[in-house]
Amino acid sequence: MKVDGKDMRPIWFDSVSQTVKVIDQRMLPHKLVVAELRTVDNVIDAIKRMFVRGAPLIGVTGAFGVYNAIVELCQKQKRSRQHKNASDACSKKISAAVSDKDRAYDKACDDYLKRECQRLKDARPTAVNLAWGVNRVLEVALRYEQYDKKLMAVLQEACQIVEEEAENCRLIGEHGLRLIEEISRRKEGKPVNILTHCNAGWLATVEYGTATAPMYTAFDRGVDIHVWVDETRPLNQGARLTAWELGRHGIKHTVITDNAGGHLMQHGMVDIVIVGTDRTTRTGDVANKIGTYLKALAANDNSVPFYVALPSSTFDWSLKDGVKDIPIEERDPDEIRHVQGIDAQGNLISVLVPPQQSGAANHAFDVTPSRLVTGFITERGICEASEESILSLFPEHAGNIG
Repeated sequence: MKVDGKDMRPIWFDSVSQTVKVIDQRMLPHKLVVAELRTVDNVIDAIKRMFVRGAPLIGVTGAFGVYNAIVELCQKQKRSRQHKNASDACSKKISAAVSDKDRAYDKACDDYLKRECQRLKDARPTAVNLAWGVNRVLEVALRYEQYDKKLMAVLQEACQIVEEEAENCRLIGEHGLRLIEEISRRKEGKPVNILTHCNAGWLATVEYGTATAPMYTAFDRGVDIHVWVDETRPLNQGARLTAWELGRHGIKHTVITDNAGGHLMQHGMVDIVIVGTDRTTRTGDVANKIGTYLKALAANDNSVPFYVALPSSTFDWSLKDGVKDIPIEERDPDEIRHVQGIDAQGNLISVLVPPQQSGAANHAFDVTPSRLVTGFITERGICEASEESILSLFPEHAGNIG
């Protein structure tokens, strides 16, 4: 997407420095800061502290984390000099005719890699894309014994995931476009009012976004749209990130309090709700940023269509009951106690809001039952929020369900 006229993504591999780089989203919209992720610990920290956030982007970041793990493994091998080629372990092939001792060492390396991958997957529990991305790249890494082949294969796989997720989001935009166009025709060209929660834009994915993809596509095709942007407390991803994205693209939008959506729906000011998701069960239960469930209830009560946009990587095919089975992350209560902003001098500051002694609970996600979801917008098309309808789009997963 365009930032000040330049193409930019929230994550990329810098071939010059041979490092992964990301936009530090904590600083937006007031500062555009780029951070380097050189180590597994860097990746874990970026995910936990939300330099990067949004299910697809977390999955991509985890995929690059496997690459970092192998780079660190190579460095450890080089420093230890336990192998006869340790001085050049990252570039020389390991002979196929290795000794039993060498084979044991290779297994130890893979065991180390698996442990690092588990640490990556544990960084945030709710978004299924993280484990999906890490597992997919780890599977590729374990096919090779030579370090140089591991590195090349893992980097290629991580970059492939980036492009696949970007293409999936583009297709989500194409499929979701018809929903917005239908409303526009019904309203005889008057603005289509869309409500969204949190940030499910290109900052949360790689390109286009999930919930925002139909908005960008509609706007680019000349459909008149206006977006109600929930502020999305406590970290204000809507007010900070979605508003920044839409504004840079030229899309009309209005930031609202998290609790205003029901009022707007009651008064006919919302035509459709489109949100993203961090994990969705095969039966259609949706885990998304806290407050999504309340939007779905309000939409249902006011007969406003409620759609969830997601790539197939966000489905958890192993889960059936989202309310019972999806782990809900509880984050630092200080995220509720404090709010970040910019002062008159242009400095980013954090201020305390409630009394210092007041307790706070910070549940980061909630689950919207499938009965409240009108449908899913995926890279393969639109389906209902039911196991049968979801599997009709993704039949290859039917055999994996117990």
